[in-house]
Amino acid sequence: MSDTHKSDLLLVVVTLFAAISWMFSKEAVLLMPPLMFMAARFLIAGTVLAFFARRSLMKLSVDQLRRSVGVGLVFGTAMTCWVMGLVHITSLGEGAFLTSLGVVIVPIIARLVFKEAQPPSTWLAIPIAVGGLALLSLENGFRPEAGQIFFVMAATIFALYFNLNTRAANQRTVINRLGRTVEKHRVPALPLTAIALLTVGLLTLVESMIMEPWRPTLNNLSPMLAWWVVASAVIGTAGRFLLQTFAQSLSANSHGVVILVLEPVWVALFAAGWFGESMTGIQLAGCGLIFAALIVNRWAVLSKAIKEKLRKRKTA
Repeated sequence: MSDTHKSDLLLVVVTLFAAISWMFSKEAVLLMPPLMFMAARFLIAGTVLAFFARRSLMKLSVDQLRRSVGVGLVFGTAMTCWVMGLVHITSLGEGAFLTSLGVVIVPIIARLVFKEAQPPSTWLAIPIAVGGLALLSLENGFRPEAGQIFFVMAATIFALYFNLNTRAANQRTVINRLGRTVEKHRVPALPLTAIALLTVGLLTLVESMIMEPWRPTLNNLSPMLAWWVVASAVIGTAGRFLLQTFAQSLSANSHGVVILVLEPVWVALFAAGWFGESMTGIQLAGCGLIFAALIVNRWAVLSKAIKEKLRKRKTA
């Protein structure tokens, strides 16, 4: 199996981890303030990964540390905008659509900011994915409001985060301001993820200390709350983002990110089994379009794999 195939498969697993994390997070925020929850979640996840990455962390250069912290700051800013959107939004379905829009903004950011060429299939898949996400989440129409502006900001910053994460996780050559060619060494997936998550945790911790009351939560700690926080931190954060960063390290291109549009599909399916939520025919049609976008985006890889298997069968 090629690195491209491995990256695609791992990104599918990442969407499953992300969907499971939605269940954990929904349970947790019912029992504690959202910023406080995210601070605890990301600090625990980052600490766990930092423990296993302690040797590789000591070997990082100043430039690698700087780029890793930068990735974390961008990620943390996106999470902050997401929370502000959650506070102001009146329709969570619209918020989910706007947040997921970040997945299809990634190729646009890659092209406009980093001059990264994109295959035609990516541009064809983007409107299909947008249509699918719209059918999945926008049953009640689109009504501009403050929360939606925050979600658009979050989606755009998430797209920038994914691009920066991909660039940090891969070896590349750049030309600096003096016109000299400089080799940017890749940051291994484990220390990169650990630093980024710890940075998000520290950023949201400061925000939570300023904006949220802690005493009610601390006075009413329960084993169930601890379970949701730990499960979200270990499975939905440490496991998910380590796997995502490793998958990104296997491919220097960003167009595989369209695979992440599967996340809201899994969320809908898990929510149906976990919380008893149901899906309408329009939402099911949206799922179909999202899968179609995935197939269109990765058609070159899929068709190549199919042809190789058919050729092997003929020769056998």
